[in-house]
Amino acid sequence: MASPIFRVLTPDAQYHDDAEVEREAGAGRLDLLIHREREAAAVPDQDWASAEALLIWHEVPIDAAVVRKLDRCRVIVRAGVGFDHVDLAAAGRAGIPVCNTPDYGTSEVADHAIALFLALRRGLMSYQNALIQDPVNGFHWGRAPLVKRVRGCRFGILGLGRIGTATALRARALGCEVIAFDPYLPRGQEIALGVRRVDSFHEFLGMVEVVSVHTPLTAETRNLMDEEAFAAMQPGSLLINTARGGVVDLHALLWALDSGRLAGCGLDVFPREPAEPNHPFWQAVREQPDGFRERVIVSPHAAWYSPESQHDARRLSTETVLAYLSRGELRNCVNDMFLKERR
Repeated sequence: MASPIFRVLTPDAQYHDDAEVEREAGAGRLDLLIHREREAAAVPDQDWASAEALLIWHEVPIDAAVVRKLDRCRVIVRAGVGFDHVDLAAAGRAGIPVCNTPDYGTSEVADHAIALFLALRRGLMSYQNALIQDPVNGFHWGRAPLVKRVRGCRFGILGLGRIGTATALRARALGCEVIAFDPYLPRGQEIALGVRRVDSFHEFLGMVEVVSVHTPLTAETRNLMDEEAFAAMQPGSLLINTARGGVVDLHALLWALDSGRLAGCGLDVFPREPAEPNHPFWQAVREQPDGFRERVIVSPHAAWYSPESQHDARRLSTETVLAYLSRGELRNCVNDMFLKERR
């Protein structure tokens, strides 16, 4: 008897080929509907209704209204780690498990966080801008006001999970003193990693010279880095965020930069993506007032990306879809609590 073919919808594909990786990983058993949209309304209702699984990226929110359109859906799989754009409770009430793909991109995100830190701490943007503007007079080591020694820097990790751990190990290899805050971390894990643990958030902020954010976006962490948090930091500190944009209040961040509380920041993620061009933060980035160009480095939610990590995300997420549809094997479920409530 022939194996069944499963219809799988991707509303927001983050690749440009004809789903070659997904077709190979699906072993000929997936009928793929591929869209590259940012709004759920742009995807035909019949595609939502006919899908037996969603294989999603991060562009289209899967809210309660979308879940109501899913007449046949048995599983939602995120080709990535974060799932804050998915209504987990609505999916759970509908009996649909939501899974993510945590086993890809760890090295890339940790590398990106350290790259942003080093670019700021070693003044790379300042040197480049000075030399491009004036190759003769700009040729001087003193043109980078943020430069400090990396060795001995007190490097703060906010969230010591998988990526936070990888970043901590890289910071330690550079000779930094790594200090972590994570209230959900099992006791003793910091000892195995050779880092110092602090149990008070504001005490943590006041101890470190760099805060590297590695938390998921939840109701608890949304706008965690607000004006009060920035006020608790040492003057002249750095902020690095490669996690989720909503963890950092951009208005508060702008205040911290303007007031001098923050020396600089490196951001790969933002509360809205693509960015809001009229937000005061982005206006400041464009206008570059008072040396802003030398203090802020931004990238377009690219920390996860390399050709290798993109391939991993695509293959592993497709395998997760097929494992559930073909034999009921559930991997990396993130809404199990809501499924239990339904039962």
